[in-house]
Amino acid sequence: MRDSTLKKVWIYFLLVVTSLLVFFPVVYAFMISFMSGPEILQGKFFPEAFKFDNYVKVFDRLPLMKYLMNSFVVSLTVMIGQLVVCSLAAYAFVFIPFKGRDFVFFLFISTMMIPWEATMIPNFFTIQKLDWLNTYQGMSLPFFALAFGTFLLRQHFKTIPKELQEASQIAGLSRFKFFWKVILPVSKTSLVTLGAYGFLTTWNMYLWPLLITTNSSVRTVQIGLKQLQSQEMSTDWGVVMAGVIVVIIPTLLLLFIGQKQLQKGLSQGALK
Repeated sequence: MRDSTLKKVWIYFLLVVTSLLVFFPVVYAFMISFMSGPEILQGKFFPEAFKFDNYVKVFDRLPLMKYLMNSFVVSLTVMIGQLVVCSLAAYAFVFIPFKGRDFVFFLFISTMMIPWEATMIPNFFTIQKLDWLNTYQGMSLPFFALAFGTFLLRQHFKTIPKELQEASQIAGLSRFKFFWKVILPVSKTSLVTLGAYGFLTTWNMYLWPLLITTNSSVRTVQIGLKQLQSQEMSTDWGVVMAGVIVVIIPTLLLLFIGQKQLQKGLSQGALK
């Protein structure tokens, strides 16, 4: 009993230490966001007073609210697009038999080995030909077909008993009704996981929005942070850190709220 208790104490101690190490940059950035320039140069960890002057300056010097709205629209569009495309593709790979199905699936999955940088230039020319530069659809449509999302949902769909499909056929349900009324309701956890993954990866995307946008009308928060950093490099890091904290708040909230769903969804297809 004593050895078991000591083992638990040691495990929790390691978890606390590693959590502090991982979360320390965020905490330090939060503290700096309340500091003035002299306080930062002195190397202090705690500000003398928690004032919101730096946060006010962020919104004065940068159209941050516009950038936040753009990021939200693009991230939400990509999330919905990936859920629709990946769920339909995974359904076809599991419940619709056709010749060469496994070969097509593995060919589809093999695209995960192609780095995004290799497809960036062809995607850019496609968006340019469609006259979608500086548009929401130009920033979101290239990311709808996600091989990882299709693989994740396919693994979960394979755990659904085939008897459900047979029962739906006896009941006279079409393939789409079976997908809509049976498959999707029992796959909420995996869908939430894929939705959170798509939203977070799009929210943190920097290179593609920078490539296809030339003005602030549709630019996202990551580009805004880079602009702010360039403007404030030699003056006020407190303002920069205030902008960083504003940008990461939505992602932290999403992770904290959906942590259990994410863990469950990522491991759900591993066991059958």
